[in-house]
Amino acid sequence: MIIVFGILTLTVILFASDRLRLDVVALMAVLLLLLTGILTPAEALAGFSDPIVLIIAGLFIVGAGLFRTGVADALGQQLVRLAGTGEARLIVAIMLIVAFLSAFLSSTGTVAVFLPVVVSLAQRTGISPTKLLLPLAYASLIGGMLTLIGTPPNIVVSNQLQSAGMTPFGFFSFTPVGAVMLMIGIAYMATVGRRLLPERAHLSGASRDGKTPIDPATLLALYDLPGKLARVQVEPASPLVGQTLAQANLRARYRVNVVDVEPPASQGMIAPPQVARSEITLKPMDVLLVKGSADDVARLAKEQQVRVLATGVNPDDLITEETGIVELVLTPRSRLIGHTLREVRFQDTYQVLVLAILRMGAPLDAPTSRVELRFGDTLLVQGDWERIASLLDERNDFVVVGEIRRPPVRRALTRRAPIALAIMIGMLLLISFEVMPMVTAVLLAAVAMVLTGCLSMDEGYRAINWESVVLIAGMLPMATALDKTGGMSLVASGLTATLGAVSPLALMAGLFILTAIFSQFISNTATTVLMAPIALQAAIELGVSPYPLLMIVALAASTAFATPVASPVNTLVLGPGDYRFTDFVRVGTPLLVVMLIASLLVVPVLFPL
Repeated sequence: MIIVFGILTLTVILFASDRLRLDVVALMAVLLLLLTGILTPAEALAGFSDPIVLIIAGLFIVGAGLFRTGVADALGQQLVRLAGTGEARLIVAIMLIVAFLSAFLSSTGTVAVFLPVVVSLAQRTGISPTKLLLPLAYASLIGGMLTLIGTPPNIVVSNQLQSAGMTPFGFFSFTPVGAVMLMIGIAYMATVGRRLLPERAHLSGASRDGKTPIDPATLLALYDLPGKLARVQVEPASPLVGQTLAQANLRARYRVNVVDVEPPASQGMIAPPQVARSEITLKPMDVLLVKGSADDVARLAKEQQVRVLATGVNPDDLITEETGIVELVLTPRSRLIGHTLREVRFQDTYQVLVLAILRMGAPLDAPTSRVELRFGDTLLVQGDWERIASLLDERNDFVVVGEIRRPPVRRALTRRAPIALAIMIGMLLLISFEVMPMVTAVLLAAVAMVLTGCLSMDEGYRAINWESVVLIAGMLPMATALDKTGGMSLVASGLTATLGAVSPLALMAGLFILTAIFSQFISNTATTVLMAPIALQAAIELGVSPYPLLMIVALAASTAFATPVASPVNTLVLGPGDYRFTDFVRVGTPLLVVMLIASLLVVPVLFPL
């Protein structure tokens, strides 16, 4: 038992430290349980054959089909049409629609769809995005409380009941409680919460007074770019003449990036600048817009015979009829995370240039091509409008947050949108009326999405958050180890003897607080995998119904409001909203307390002890 608690403690510390990926930590825990002889290979690997793992993977594919066919985008456009311009009204509309979608789809995917929509609304209404993006994140978390498939913790607690030979929670068992929590959350955010939110403007939204649209000069200043842009001209005698940009390799040789190339005027006609591409061949008198320090640009000018025309160029030069600026935020499943832009050949792949990177609200000084990217990084990208429009389809790796001047292009409904919607509704009906086991219904819907062409199998595989899948499969054996060694009974008995001796309601409060605290720093799924069997055991020892205790654990797991690392959706809005850690604590902690009180009042009524 001591060994298991030691492994569990080490696992939680590694989860909270964020030094290793969650799935790697879970696999390490499995290996330690194997190497210490606590579990047999069959017991340690049983998590990978658990139906919950296939259910979670299948739901990612079903959700991706709805995103890919434009169904989710269409709902987002309806929000733009119906929301109006009042701050409180916008918060209510955003939270209602996002919570509804999150009840059936991935919360991270839903936030990824609505992030550019909400930023666009902020720009058009003059409301600071900081007033809208945190309500967006919270709504996606609360929406997970509405249905069985809304969030993995709900499925975990239901599966715990089924494993114990009891009737599991139904599809809409969570709906009455979740609806109450949603109404409370909306009321809080539309009144008290929005007053606690900072009046801090974001880069692509409103200016710092929260009223007028931000201009390119202010945007570049927030990324610390003034003084790092210069315009140089290639002299006829320059050794660069006749070389392609790839051959010149100015980035590696001088730490200078070429942003665009303006050919010399021909017969009185001024040619538009071209976005820098590796195959462009430099000619005499070409004018280059470059990014680099003053010293690096001066060294380039001296050694390659180019003339510095201007330093500290006008930011408007970056935005023309042909080219524009866009911000990208990395998603939790981005393949760019852990790699540099050079390693993933970002510029060659997307034909755009990353001008600067913002991390936790602060610009990075290191050369962009050498920065190892992290989840939540915001990239300021420049390129032609067609290339920028194509970035809108890349939601697996990053989300387009906002553009300057030209509005984002929205994905239209495809001809397979009705099919995707019908598959989703069919799956919900099969689960709701218990026509077949949940895992069968979900896999059937996932396969149907692929067979009907709503998305390809490759897109389906990319849509699955494999980190979550492996995390669940790796943490389930930990519960087995706790049970096998008596650790679970020890914890459950401790809770029963202390809080349970006071009252079952006190036990529920203790389970909520413990689950909520862990969920602020580690995966709510991992927390639920550990807490659900403890809650079940405590209910058995106290002689009360396990349903309210497991429901309270599921609800608490979705209250990841108080830290930016509590959930991927919080981290996703961190950069675009220009939030600080303290913003989450100030706004999220009161909401968490309100949810605790409401849960203790509502759950025992709907699920008697």
